[in-house]
Amino acid sequence: MGTVHRLTSADSITIGNAAAAYLATLDHPETASTRRVYGNTYRAMLSHLGEDTDVTEITAAMLGAWFTSRWADAQPATWETNRGALRSLLNYWEAQGWIISAADLARGVETRKLSADRSRALSRTDVEQLLTREDISIRERTLWRMLYETAARSAEILRLDVEDLDLPNRRAKVRRKGGAIDIIVWQTGTARLLPRLLKGRKSGPVFVTDRKARVQLPASDLDPDGHARLSYQQAEALFTTASGAATLHQLRHSALTHDAENGTGTPMLMARSGHTSVRSLAKYARVSAEALARHQAATDPARRR
Repeated sequence: MGTVHRLTSADSITIGNAAAAYLATLDHPETASTRRVYGNTYRAMLSHLGEDTDVTEITAAMLGAWFTSRWADAQPATWETNRGALRSLLNYWEAQGWIISAADLARGVETRKLSADRSRALSRTDVEQLLTREDISIRERTLWRMLYETAARSAEILRLDVEDLDLPNRRAKVRRKGGAIDIIVWQTGTARLLPRLLKGRKSGPVFVTDRKARVQLPASDLDPDGHARLSYQQAEALFTTASGAATLHQLRHSALTHDAENGTGTPMLMARSGHTSVRSLAKYARVSAEALARHQAATDPARRR
């Protein structure tokens, strides 16, 4: 994580600058989501502790009091996400020599056990209703259908450029989490929608904003007419509103859960999801209550009488 600098008596750094230095290490496409989430945590910290406070003045009691007051009523998953952001920041500061011990400073923020979430997958009926809504724009219908049919991550799909698409073979190259290049494959629903979305366009981002960009952006994030690449935040907000609080990630989760219920094997699930660990895949391959009910009804001895 860069050169280690040991503090001297004349050497000091504010927590504002120290947080900015760590976020700068996350300035890559594959870490954009992490940077966004961690940035929210650090802004909350700076607002409470003061961004001009020297890192050497921070104590475990200060961090513990701030963190607990800020997220005391949060769900365990939210607590752990922000705790992870704080630990990563402190570990970076320790590596730079700006603090003596990350573990000591973080001891006031204890872990919260996450309960198993078995209800993140949407029902097949809910998914079908969302994907076939006629009052939704062609962009959203294509994005949502592609997310469900490919089981890819939202960031992977939103990073797609037209040049990445192999329309005749219904596939595209994506950059997976961690940077690996992989292939995703979609089905008939997406294949029918993509030409309507692109309207013959041969370059630029696949999913773009309705209006032309008002600020200067890299050429790679603009289509030939000046429309910007659709951001994750905007795509998520549109889906959450249309679905009644569901998230884009739940389309991926639902696709893998439904595949598992259909008997799809682990190698195929991993190929679809891009996971490199069976353990990481396991939380997606859980049978839903809906599928369990169908199984119980189909195997009920009384039904055969």
